[in-house]
Amino acid sequence: MLDTSNPNNYSYITKHLETHVLGGIKLNKLESLRITLSIQKPKQHNILRHSIDLYNDNQVEKFTRKVAERLEIGTSVARRTLQELTHELENYRFLLLEKEAELHKPYFKELSASEEKEAIKLAKRKDLLKKTNELIGKSGVIGEAYNRQTMYLIFTSRKTNNPLHCISLGSSGTGKTHLQSKVSELIPQEDKVEMTVLSANAFYYFNRTELQHKLILIEDLDGAESVLYPLRELQTKKRITKTVVHKDTKGTTRTIHLTVEGPVSVAGCTTQESIYEDNSNRSFLLYIDESQEQDKRIMDYQRKLSAGKIDLEAEQKARETLKNLQRILKPIKVINPFAEYLELPQSVFKPRRTNSHYLQFIEVITFYKQFQREKKYDEQTGEEYIETTIEDIEEANELIIETLLHKSDLLSGACRSFFEFLKLILVQENQTTFTNAEVRRWIRLPKSTVRRRFLELLDTENIVRVKDKNKKTYRYELADKEEYSNLKATIQKALQDCIDKINRANGSD
Repeated sequence: MLDTSNPNNYSYITKHLETHVLGGIKLNKLESLRITLSIQKPKQHNILRHSIDLYNDNQVEKFTRKVAERLEIGTSVARRTLQELTHELENYRFLLLEKEAELHKPYFKELSASEEKEAIKLAKRKDLLKKTNELIGKSGVIGEAYNRQTMYLIFTSRKTNNPLHCISLGSSGTGKTHLQSKVSELIPQEDKVEMTVLSANAFYYFNRTELQHKLILIEDLDGAESVLYPLRELQTKKRITKTVVHKDTKGTTRTIHLTVEGPVSVAGCTTQESIYEDNSNRSFLLYIDESQEQDKRIMDYQRKLSAGKIDLEAEQKARETLKNLQRILKPIKVINPFAEYLELPQSVFKPRRTNSHYLQFIEVITFYKQFQREKKYDEQTGEEYIETTIEDIEEANELIIETLLHKSDLLSGACRSFFEFLKLILVQENQTTFTNAEVRRWIRLPKSTVRRRFLELLDTENIVRVKDKNKKTYRYELADKEEYSNLKATIQKALQDCIDKINRANGSD
């Protein structure tokens, strides 16, 4: 029998010949069986080494005569030995291919009866979104109550026909990648693809359906610049195709099409909001909490973790609970009977795409609560579906208000954080005017950064220059310190008006 205990030196020993296959066998070319042989008589030192394709009859016949001549043995013995060796190697190669296919087979966890029962029990809770946010916190995601729940629901949308996407934005070192990584741990491994750096054509060489309904996680968009265009097409058109020239085994050149099917949900992180504007328009923008309170929460957690006072088993249990909940969610159509009553505030930029995101986000919440919804059937097609409730819309409005604020804001996310922090400091310092130098001292930012923020605030007329009465210099003051809270109130009122319209329409029915 063929001895494969040494992967680099198979041995096949018979009564008449001792044969070794040096370097093992290749698995990529099934049309040939090219190996390097060392063959000798047992307990003799006259060794014949030769590279040969055992599927090439001419080579095998010549080698048979050479073995018979060099080792002084009959050609029939040499031929039979080579034929038997070929058969053994062939069978072993098929075995290796089966093992390799099994190794690369996508992992799908089968839930036990108790796990499924527990997941369904959680899915039927009336306070499902609140309980989900609690479990996300227990899994080790510190703070970021709005961002973490919104991101989790966006990741859940991968199972729908119109997935949502998100980009995490914030300064370097504020935890963008950490938040994305921790929330993605709540998604089953078989449903996500994590990437760090991508080559220009990387997406085109996935299998046709390999990415369908997957969550694509990009650690840093700066490392994926070369694939941003196909990524956008995959987000929008749910399919990408590349035409390439290919030469077949006969040397004939022909054109082939490489197609990868979606839909997919895409998440990425960056510090540079303006550079990725085209991608940002297709995504929810999640601005990382850079407040001092969040700094304190994170550092307290780090200290407790170092002191061994964090229950890591409880964190793991929370992660598994949410992953199992994800596994029981099944694709189902969602119909929103109240969609016609939902209007976005006039202040929102690019309302067409934002309106689509708003409606899809409501559908995701309904989809997530599918175990609480009665299944209905289309009378004409027989298609199964569930319907959105007013409660779903109210919960979506609570979560999406931050996104609509950012979509309505003239300032970039980094500048808005700077400006809101500046307002707080002015109240603490009991001042209405300020200088560039004072702000640098209060906020401790580089001179160039403060200058950029001031230019953006002046350009959007959020601050104005005023002449210092005592000196021949200029100071700055706020144009309207209530502008952001007024904008938020306007958006809240617009969303509440939609709910009121729905309630009046239902009452009249």
